[in-house]
Parts: sequence; C-alpha cells; structure tokens
Amino acid sequence: MTTSERPPAPAPLAPPPDEETVLAEIAQAIVTVLGEYAPDPAEIRPDTLFGDDLELESIDLVMLSGHLEERYGERVNFAEFVAGLEIDEIIALTVGRLVAHVVRCLGEAPGTGAARW
Repeated sequence: MTTSERPPAPAPLAPPPDEETVLAEIAQAIVTVLGEYAPDPAEIRPDTLFGDDLELESIDLVMLSGHLEERYGERVNFAEFVAGLEIDEIIALTVGRLVAHVVRCLGEAPGTGAARW
C-alpha cells in the first residue's frame, strides 16, 4: 500500500472545554430555558443557585437536561447527576457544581466506568 492509498490518520481529539467555556455554555442554556424571565448570562456565576437565585422549577431542570444532552451528548447525564444528590444538595445546587460535573464528564475517556465487553 502506498502512502497515498493509506487512510488518513484520525484527527486528534479536541481537549475538553475548560470551566469558563462550560460556564458560558450553561449560562446560555439557562437563558434559553428561562426565556423572558432569564437574567443576563453575565450575571450567572459559579455561586448562582438554581433554586433561590434562578428560581428554576422541575420542568426547567428537565429542559436544561435536554439542552445539556444536545450540547455535550450522553456523557453528561444531568438526570443521573441529580439522582445521586441528597435533597439538601439539590436545594443548594449551584451552577458551579454543574459546571464541575460537566468538565469532569467530558474529561473522562469515553466508556470510563463501563464494562468494556
């Protein structure tokens, strides 16, 4: 096989986004979910609370979950993340904690934690 007949090498994987990028993307998703009731995306910070500050209701969280899956794929499973929290952790959930979860999920190799076969 000559060099010109070899299939091209796979493109290197892009590094996972950093926390600042993920924060901006999540802020934009929150603005989309809340519509006319949304704050300016610049006002959404890591310490912003989903409940007290943003007043997201359960349906809003479901919609946010859909946006996260659409943006990041199945590796970022918001429902599974929330299901692993205690009720007081859910009440105190901050945007920063979700950002950290997304960054961690995207930084893991695909299939990490899953059986290989």
